[in-house]
Amino acid sequence: MSSADTPAADASEATEQNTEGPTAPALRRKHGNGPVFFVIASLFAGVCAVGWGAAVMNYSGFGSSVHHQLLTSSVTSDTEASLTFEVNSRGDAVCLVRASDSQFVEVGQADVAIEPGNHVYSTTFETTRRAATVEVVSCREQDPQD
Repeated sequence: MSSADTPAADASEATEQNTEGPTAPALRRKHGNGPVFFVIASLFAGVCAVGWGAAVMNYSGFGSSVHHQLLTSSVTSDTEASLTFEVNSRGDAVCLVRASDSQFVEVGQADVAIEPGNHVYSTTFETTRRAATVEVVSCREQDPQD
């Protein structure tokens, strides 16, 4: 009869055989006996978490400091669309507004000049056919050297 066919005499004997064997110290030497690996991995994880958190907190749309919020939008006719939006900017800015049809094809757009500060703007612009959606696409600061 082989050793695989004989049941273990006692569960406690089986666990004692596994912990006292000569392989346990070899495994400890191979995988590290001290906390050095744990400390290095923890520091790396902490640095990654702090860096990722800083990147998320500083992200504001590719460095833009102009923030906008759409308040109302409407399609006034087959050839006109209008919207009202709020903008907060530190300097002069330009906002791009766009109208699209039901197939998401652009049917009209306009640039709106923005003054520094927090203001509400309303604009009406022409479209080539009836629009289904009207939106503020982006707002960006103007370069003072332009």
